[in-house]
Amino acid sequence: MKPAVALATLASSTLAAGRTLGSTNQIEKRALATSDPFYPSPWMNPDAEGWKEAYAKAREFVSQLTLMEKVNLTTGVGWQGEQCVGNTGSIPRFGMRGLCLQDSPLGIRGTDYNSAFPSGQTVAATFDRALIYKRGYAMGMEAKGKGVDVLLGPVAGPLGRMPAAGRNWEGFSPDPVLTGIGMMESVKGIQDAGTIACAKHYIGNEQEHFRQVGEAQGYGFDISETLSSNIDDKTMHELYLWPFADAVRAGVGSVMCSYQQVNNSYGCQNSKLLNDLLKNELGFQGFVMSDWQAQHTGAASAVAGLDMTMPGDTVFNSGRSFFGPNLTLAVLNGTVPAYRLDDMAMRIMAAMFKVGKTTDLEPVNFSFWTTDTYGPVHFVANEGFQEINSHVDVRADHGNLIREIAAKGTVLLKNTGSLPLKKPKFLAVIGEDAGPNLRGPNGCGDRGCDDGTLAMGWGSGTANFPYLITPDAALQAQAVSDGSRYESILTNYAPAQTRALVSQANATAIVFVNADSGEGYINVDGNMGDRKNLTLWKDGDALVKNVSSWCSNTIVVIHSTGPVLLTEWYDSPNITAILWAGLPGQESGNAIVDVLYGKVNPSGRTPFTWGATRESYGADVLYEPNNGNGAPQQDFTEGVFIDYRYFDKFDTPVIYEFGHGLSYTTFKYSNIKVEKSNAGEYKPTEGTTAPAPTLGNFSTDLNDYLFPSDEFHYVYQYNYPYLNTTDPKEASGDAHYGQTAEEFLPPHATDSSAQPLLRSSGKNEPGGNRQLYDVMYTVTADITNTGDVAGTEIPQLYLSLGGEDDPVVVLRDFDKLFLQPGETGTFRGTLTRRDLSNWDVEKQDWVISAAKKKVFVGKSSRKLELSAELN
Repeated sequence: MKPAVALATLASSTLAAGRTLGSTNQIEKRALATSDPFYPSPWMNPDAEGWKEAYAKAREFVSQLTLMEKVNLTTGVGWQGEQCVGNTGSIPRFGMRGLCLQDSPLGIRGTDYNSAFPSGQTVAATFDRALIYKRGYAMGMEAKGKGVDVLLGPVAGPLGRMPAAGRNWEGFSPDPVLTGIGMMESVKGIQDAGTIACAKHYIGNEQEHFRQVGEAQGYGFDISETLSSNIDDKTMHELYLWPFADAVRAGVGSVMCSYQQVNNSYGCQNSKLLNDLLKNELGFQGFVMSDWQAQHTGAASAVAGLDMTMPGDTVFNSGRSFFGPNLTLAVLNGTVPAYRLDDMAMRIMAAMFKVGKTTDLEPVNFSFWTTDTYGPVHFVANEGFQEINSHVDVRADHGNLIREIAAKGTVLLKNTGSLPLKKPKFLAVIGEDAGPNLRGPNGCGDRGCDDGTLAMGWGSGTANFPYLITPDAALQAQAVSDGSRYESILTNYAPAQTRALVSQANATAIVFVNADSGEGYINVDGNMGDRKNLTLWKDGDALVKNVSSWCSNTIVVIHSTGPVLLTEWYDSPNITAILWAGLPGQESGNAIVDVLYGKVNPSGRTPFTWGATRESYGADVLYEPNNGNGAPQQDFTEGVFIDYRYFDKFDTPVIYEFGHGLSYTTFKYSNIKVEKSNAGEYKPTEGTTAPAPTLGNFSTDLNDYLFPSDEFHYVYQYNYPYLNTTDPKEASGDAHYGQTAEEFLPPHATDSSAQPLLRSSGKNEPGGNRQLYDVMYTVTADITNTGDVAGTEIPQLYLSLGGEDDPVVVLRDFDKLFLQPGETGTFRGTLTRRDLSNWDVEKQDWVISAAKKKVFVGKSSRKLELSAELN
């Protein structure tokens, strides 16, 4: 039997002495980046909109549970303990298996007969709410079909502060409104399908370098603590918290806290982030789970707002847990109040009931650890040999949806008339990115390589391809159908052969190039998750320049995880078209053919800015430790000025601005109108919560919590809620055992009395004060298709908040109009009170400033054809 581990103390939320702070200005700005302690951890609201029925069911169920059954709900069984990437303990008395938690935000990781969807970044480029929802629903259905209860997505962290950050592609966009819409529609889709969504990684998790100590040390960095993202209150609210608020409004069932520290307090025990911002201000009713090994304390993290530990062990395969028996003991000795454990369990069960689940969960029909049909249920223990993979096909007709999203998410950046293709006489396709990985589409674990065409990044945010249609295969099939001549050279390193091919008469050359990135545990060619630079991989820039020097009709297709530098070649007259095809998923080739040949009139819009230099973006990845062997310090001193907001602030030229995208037709904008609504005056929330609910008494006799008997079968490295001795000090493994909760924990950590409501919170409305979402203005404009073919236009609504420290413009809404030639449609966008507000750090609330505000409607952040002042 395994001993319990020590209950570590809460990490400090203030700066440790002796750290190098840099310039005076940096010191002043860092002084604003604080995470003041906030206790107690808020308990669920029985009257929360969208949660009432789920709350009632959860309370009834949890009221019947023993203390150890509640602990089992909160504790993962350990890495490789069961079939999913994460599994909670079960409740056999009620016939409930443990919950199955599984990656990823673009499909079901590690299984077979599942779909590989386009990335979040690619679906964001569609600017299409309906497609984002459909993608979420399809992924939720596939997860449900595999027996997955919690799908680990969607992603709003990273938001995309730095363009080279490794996991930007898992999320949507560095714009908080576009990401917020991506989060909201994805959450709705996933949960409407009967699967719990997980909004991650909360919060400030903007790079891979230094996110975990062990990972960084493995790369040779001498650090003892993870990176600290230092974010001030105003920036937190107006930028990074914004899309998480939208996820909470959508009713998201779970939130994953992140690896790194925020303001020098670990994200999974930062009471300001979890208790105050998430559960109090935003009124989040679901449960907070740790990222895998992101928990650093036991009782301290529980009272700071953590509800579930994943995968359950302190370190992979340690057989020790910060929760499990330690949480059992912490409740028994009063360190963690019983109501906090009740609330943890209720949040988990309410999230289940909210999406329509019952305690009779469908069986898990796959194993993440192997695709073998038969094997051990308890993989690390090599126990429970049975059928663990039923190879259930959950794909339905999702291939058609994937193809549609990939095509409509393709952005036509440049076109001088070579597109759409119309049965070209001779098509020459060049580049490794057009062809297959010779080891197969899944030949690199978690896609940890850049071989063949790039259709997803690498890391835990991946899924196995059921197939991958390469651009070469799809283009060749189209060419054969058209009677075109077709040849391809699927390498970047055959200059003589390439020149001989593309310099021939009648050649239309299509060059495929890419730039990859992913999660930090995989290093691809020195890219430790984050990209080393913003250039194309495998000498892609040289390939483009060479081909375009030999062929006067060169088309470039880019698959990438974010912007790349096009400065050296984008304006060449021989480059007649440039397309960004993102990370398109399994239908990659078919989708790009649809766009190149005009079967789909391109309507994608770039979800980020294409700058001329790396430096022009401002913020960048911290590649080297800057604080001795302590926690690297990353100061978000640019505030809300990232991506297009930063470029606009300094009036920096861009190659392609945020929101840019061409069509095979043209559109005219006219007749902007602004209508003010009758929304009333903003009233801050007042009042208090109810006291913490009491669900029942439990025994305090430690004999009742020992392993059941000598005959009990202990599975190796499996986390149980049982104690191994009745000596509490020995059971805890804590030399300081015996401290009271008052001595051990911060003030009010165990307070169960009624708590004051924040003025910015909702009384019963998740997402904040309900009046924040009142529509204040409706903006309309006429959009006319002035071209010769039908097409889709995406008018975008931007706002100037007018303050000295505000961005020039910020995206606030968009619409999507399909118009026939000569047809005029009406764009309609809205501005809510939140849209018009700034966060007031003194009032701790959203406030509409007195500055003059102006609204714009246009084709992109820098093509704003129409404008009007707001009264």
